[in-house]
Amino acid sequence: MNGYDFSELENKIGYVYKNKQLLKQAMTHTSFANEQKINKLDSYERIEFLGDAVLEMVSSEYFYFEHPKTSEGNLTKMRASAVCEPSLAITARQLELGKYLLLGKGEEATGGRERDSIIADAVEALIGSIYLDGGLAEAKRFILKFVLNDLEHKQLFYDAKSILMETLQAKKLSDFEYRLVGEEGPDHEKLFKTEAVLSGECIGYGEGQSKKISEQKAAYEALMTLRREHK
Repeated sequence: MNGYDFSELENKIGYVYKNKQLLKQAMTHTSFANEQKINKLDSYERIEFLGDAVLEMVSSEYFYFEHPKTSEGNLTKMRASAVCEPSLAITARQLELGKYLLLGKGEEATGGRERDSIIADAVEALIGSIYLDGGLAEAKRFILKFVLNDLEHKQLFYDAKSILMETLQAKKLSDFEYRLVGEEGPDHEKLFKTEAVLSGECIGYGEGQSKKISEQKAAYEALMTLRREHK
């Protein structure tokens, strides 16, 4: 794909930009800006900052009205499960957002197109660019269609560790542990690899930029394994 032609992405999200430069900026990672000696302000960081605020406002309104009898604490938890980094990465992968990103060669070589932290930020940048180009109504339409969807799956993923422990306790399975099986990369971009191990057997595997995220992914895989085995 031509890195500067985003018409395919416009078709996917159902929105055609009046100012194409806003979409290009939303897809420009700082590594590309640095490599091409572009002003860092022309990368996606500023638009992502705006998109994050729009996402928080729209998702807060959504959960407030969808769950009129739910407490503030539980609403906060619902919102967090929908807009946390792994959930936004799910949205990014559904849109294949990684392939549209303009990345520096170093970031490209180290798997930046699939890194949760990068593609999750790109979703927020996309939201910010839609807001700037088409206003709140268009940004809200995108969020409702692509972010606040499949919430049951995202909630299960977000709560995977606690749900897994409840499942293991209910089945009286106590010989369980998370086992860190690998660490890669420099300190500021560390990749952790974790196995969910039950009675010596790996039933789930996860990778992430923190031990917590790698354990969360391993727990989700373990949950899916247990559910398949007990259908």
